[in-house]
Amino acid sequence: MSERSRTKSGRVLRTEQLAPHMIRVVLGGEGLAGFAVGPFTDSYVKLQFPQDGAAYPEPFDLAAIRESLPRDQWPRTRTYTVRRWDAEAGELWIDFVVHGDSGLAGPWAAKAQPGDVLHFAGPGGGYAPDPTADWYLLAGDESAWPAIAAALDALPAGAVAKVFAEVDGPDDEQDAPFDVVWVHRDGRPRGEAVVAAVRALDFPPGRVHAFVHGEAAMVKDLRGYLRVERAVPREQLSISGYWRLGKDEDGWQSTKSDWNRQVEQEQERQA
Repeated sequence: MSERSRTKSGRVLRTEQLAPHMIRVVLGGEGLAGFAVGPFTDSYVKLQFPQDGAAYPEPFDLAAIRESLPRDQWPRTRTYTVRRWDAEAGELWIDFVVHGDSGLAGPWAAKAQPGDVLHFAGPGGGYAPDPTADWYLLAGDESAWPAIAAALDALPAGAVAKVFAEVDGPDDEQDAPFDVVWVHRDGRPRGEAVVAAVRALDFPPGRVHAFVHGEAAMVKDLRGYLRVERAVPREQLSISGYWRLGKDEDGWQSTKSDWNRQVEQEQERQA
C-alpha cells in the first residue's frame, strides 16, 4: 500500500492523564475510515507535526507534500505505538511520554484539546505474542510500555508472562492484566535497572518469546544477554531500540539501521 493511501487523520476526542509522565490521546472522526492494525500488538503510526510557517494542501497528503515542498518544510515525524484501536467505537488510543516542554510530541499531547487534528501515516508493525510459546518475556521503558500493554491485552488468561517495565518511580506505575515488575529508576541511568532485573530472572522452563524495546543502549545489553548468554534463537526475539539517549527521532532514525546491524553482527559472532 502506498504511503499516500495510508495517510490518515484523527480529531482529538479526549485526553487522559494516565501517570505523571504519560498522557493518552484518544482520536476519532471520519479521517480514521478504513484504518486497521492487522494482527500486530506493536502496531505503530508515524505522526506528522507541521513545520512553523509551512502551508500544506487540504486534504493533507504526505506524499504530495514531499513531492511539492522542500525538505525543510516537510512535517516532522514521530513514531508512536497504537495502544488500542477500537474499530466499533472508531477510537484510536495513543499514549505519550511527557517530560515537561522537552521534545515535540509530548508537549503537543499535553496541550491537546478536543477537536485538534493529528495527521499520521501507517500503521506498521511486526510483533504479536506467539501462541505456541511456553512463556513470554516483555521488557522495556516508558516508550515501550504501550506496546507491552497491548501485548498483555492479547495474551490468554493463564499465560506465563514475565514483565519488566522501567519508570521513574511508583507514581508512574499503571494497571495491567498480568503481574508487572515495575522497576524504579530512582535517579539511576536509564535502562540500568530493567537490565539488572531481567538478568536476575530465573527463566521458566520451555520456549520463550521475548519482546524487548526501549532505549538503544538498554536494548543492546539485553540483546547480548538473550542471544549470547541465554542462547535464545533470533526468531524467538522481537528486540530493537525505539530511541537513543542524546538523539531526537530524526537523528536516531538516520543511524538506527546501521547501529542495529553492527550490534547484531557483533553479538552473532559471540553467540
